[in-house]
Amino acid sequence: MSINIGDIAPSFTLLDSDLKDVNLSDYDGKNKVVLFFPLAFTGVCTTELCQMRDDVAKYNDANAQVLAISVDSPFTLAKFKAENELNFPVLSDFNKEVSATYGSIYEVFVKGLKGVSKRSAFVLDKNNTVKYAEVLENAGNLPNFEAIEEVLTQLS
Repeated sequence: MSINIGDIAPSFTLLDSDLKDVNLSDYDGKNKVVLFFPLAFTGVCTTELCQMRDDVAKYNDANAQVLAISVDSPFTLAKFKAENELNFPVLSDFNKEVSATYGSIYEVFVKGLKGVSKRSAFVLDKNNTVKYAEVLENAGNLPNFEAIEEVLTQLS
């Protein structure tokens, strides 16, 4: 399955790093930047999420909520979030269902690891319509942050 521009984003409920349920609908009325990332504590993932942390004011100014999702356990993500002082929810898709629904999952990742989230970025408007969709095959690449910010500027 894949998610395309113009689609209504599938709703989801995932555990955050505090073991609380977070639903996409919790952010109705806001734009959303939904990021899937392969694995906590890896170089490119840390770079990506720390850049989002450092630029969070830009997203707040665009009335956008950042949500980061990986297949790591909520316990791993709690440590990752704390160590990197991330200022947005980090959600566990441990069962891999949301990553699959969004077309953001590797059947086989590096070293034979199966079911790891692909690095992906989706911008959703206030009505959860997909306005930007980027699913990267190469986990070493970062999302196009400039394109994400441009789409958000058009929405605000």
